[in-house]
Amino acid sequence: MRIQRPGPGSGIALFVTCLSILPHLAAAFYIPGVAPTSYEKGDLVPLHVNKIIPVQTDTVQPLKSTISYDYYNKLFHFCRPADDKIEDVAPESLGAVIFGDRIQASPFELKMLTNETCKVLCGSTYFDSVGARFFNERIKLGYAYNWLVDGLPAGEKYITSDEQRFTSQGFALGLPDANELPQIYNHYKIIIEYHDIGKGKNRVVGVSVEPQSIKDFDKNQPDCDSSQIPLRLNEVDATKVQWSYSVEWKPSNVAWAVRWDMYLHIEDPKIHWFSLINSTVIVFFLVGTVSAILTRALRKDFARYNRLDAFALDDFSANQHDDDSVQEDSGWKLVHGDVFRPPISPLLLSIFLGNGAQLFFMTGLTIAFALFGFLSPSNRGSLGTAILVLYTFLGFVGGYVSARSYKTFGGESWKRNIIFTPVFVPGIVFATFFVMNFFLWIKQSSGAVPFTTMLVIVGLWFLITLPLSIAGSWIGFKQAAFSSPVRTNQIPRQMPPTHTYLRPGVSLLWVGALPFGAIFVELFFIMNNIWIGRFYYMFGFLFICYGIMVITCAAVTVMFVYYLLCAENYRWQWRAFNSAGAGAGYMLLFSIIYAISKFKFQGLTSVILYLGYSTLLSFLFYIMTGTIGFFSSWAFVHRIYRSIRVD
Repeated sequence: MRIQRPGPGSGIALFVTCLSILPHLAAAFYIPGVAPTSYEKGDLVPLHVNKIIPVQTDTVQPLKSTISYDYYNKLFHFCRPADDKIEDVAPESLGAVIFGDRIQASPFELKMLTNETCKVLCGSTYFDSVGARFFNERIKLGYAYNWLVDGLPAGEKYITSDEQRFTSQGFALGLPDANELPQIYNHYKIIIEYHDIGKGKNRVVGVSVEPQSIKDFDKNQPDCDSSQIPLRLNEVDATKVQWSYSVEWKPSNVAWAVRWDMYLHIEDPKIHWFSLINSTVIVFFLVGTVSAILTRALRKDFARYNRLDAFALDDFSANQHDDDSVQEDSGWKLVHGDVFRPPISPLLLSIFLGNGAQLFFMTGLTIAFALFGFLSPSNRGSLGTAILVLYTFLGFVGGYVSARSYKTFGGESWKRNIIFTPVFVPGIVFATFFVMNFFLWIKQSSGAVPFTTMLVIVGLWFLITLPLSIAGSWIGFKQAAFSSPVRTNQIPRQMPPTHTYLRPGVSLLWVGALPFGAIFVELFFIMNNIWIGRFYYMFGFLFICYGIMVITCAAVTVMFVYYLLCAENYRWQWRAFNSAGAGAGYMLLFSIIYAISKFKFQGLTSVILYLGYSTLLSFLFYIMTGTIGFFSSWAFVHRIYRSIRVD
């Protein structure tokens, strides 16, 4: 049997094979966030209510609002528990509160293996004209219930385009009608699937709701209604509403450990794979290009400079390509006495670099924890909590990187650096968050973060982040600055005119496009899942996309800085940072285009909230990717100038 040697394509094939395995492992590996609860027949299974949220009922209907409401908002007229104790649920995590979860008790009584038919939830409620208009408007805007039964979302069953059955996170308040007033759902058929584990113990493994609109309630009828006339809220006169529910228990072979699979739908996996392979090819191309540049710059520089010295102006027999190569390489060596000059505004750049390093490690660790199943959807708010905790404790990294960078730049205002590093960027984030929260508070939205939670966030920053950042800065300033491999001239060199493709405006376009291109498909799916009301759980794809984005950002920025130095432009520090961070502009533009194509906001507040948070996320992306590009270029510049001989 002949054994062939692997060709160059084998490495790529092996890499793609590894990529194909990792997302499947990420989807299958699952560490539950809560312990299973077993129930015996007749045990009370809790049904908790959460915020009323706007969702896209499908991919065709646009989203019309971004404001959520408390379930027990008086304008909804929902039934309350008999003892009026709605706050007897265990306190939410900090991340859950920040993301707007308001989980409360409900009057529903679900007893294990006990079916109920047409059970009255509470006495009749009456909607006045104000309440009717408010409720009808929420139905038209696509608002939905957000219930939890034993921690599982109670939603509606749906079938995907590939014939797979899944359950949504919630179900609609009612049914809009173009010609008449909307129908209000006032009867809920709750279908609960359970798994028998033996010895009379059962576990809840599935929940779905089939809502109905019933005008003439008749508890003696199996379906609670003999007329089948839907209920509509009159916006002029008072309307009587009777809330009721039925419960049906169904046995299931689904194990408790995989009960979340019905909610975790992978949308269009072929597009995921196409994007992943496309990005991988781009990464191989960029890495190969940068490797070729490094090879030319570091291994052949002495020979080329010797050729440059011997080059005669009348030597027309020389190959034109060689001539261009010599002239190109001569450029970056000519600026050796200026390339390590301190950048303009070194304090601001060092602050951005420190916070960018903090964001970089926070993002990577968060995705890694999610990849290995530690941030499961069953543990609500775990993702937000992880982000907040990691950013808080990574303050040391931010302070250290900022101080070390500032000292290397020759900065002398070390006190300002220590103070502004943990204050400037977090201050912008907190100010934006406070303004957005103010708009939510005006609208009486449940998404408004309570004042006590705001105090907790400030306390975490003041007691943990600030001291850690100061400690990191102190250690950074105590260490020696990074030395330059060549001596800097006292008189700055005059820079020649720059090529068009290296001008600031043009370079921002092409350098920033590639890092954003590595993540924009995954960003589209994340936004789709958030606004349509589905869970995003493909952290395997996200982890790979994040790695590809980092490599792409580093490679394209290094290539840009190399050509910038060849053009004898030695002001590379801010150019590298801004060009690498220019993908943030594409992210903001993408968010605006996405909103125009997917949303139809009814009100200025929703527009302000969406644009405000989109701008904030784009700003943080700018700082993070700018930091990646800067340090990649910094390492590259030090490497090439350390390898040349300067007389």
